[in-house]
Amino acid sequence: MNNTRFATAIHIMTLLADSPQDWLTSEWMAGSININPVVVRKELSVLREAGLIISRQGKEGGTQLSRNADSITISEIYLAVKNTEVLGKKNQNPNPICTVGRDINDHLNNLFTETDKLVIDFLGNKTLKEFTDQFA
Repeated sequence: MNNTRFATAIHIMTLLADSPQDWLTSEWMAGSININPVVVRKELSVLREAGLIISRQGKEGGTQLSRNADSITISEIYLAVKNTEVLGKKNQNPNPICTVGRDINDHLNNLFTETDKLVIDFLGNKTLKEFTDQFA
């Protein structure tokens, strides 16, 4: 990924896991991440849609994890915010006359798929609790 979405989502989820009984506001989380609360709210929306968090509105509103941190894998967070391939993008129009250009994207598709599977499998073996425990 060529952006900070995953890092932001992990930061949010770690804050929530560190305070499981509290309803954390996007403003408070934004202060920890040092970004605009609007960016936090955007990622909260994605995480909520993935079923990883719950939110409530109002004066006593905020966000919590939807389940215990030991039952949430890092791969779930990654998949919720993933918007590009790990290895980047392929060239859209390689030269079809070239022996390499003609078939490069087919071979890259296989490479990208295999790499993504390795990343997901690796992150699937790590829980949010294990990650959060590093900060204790």
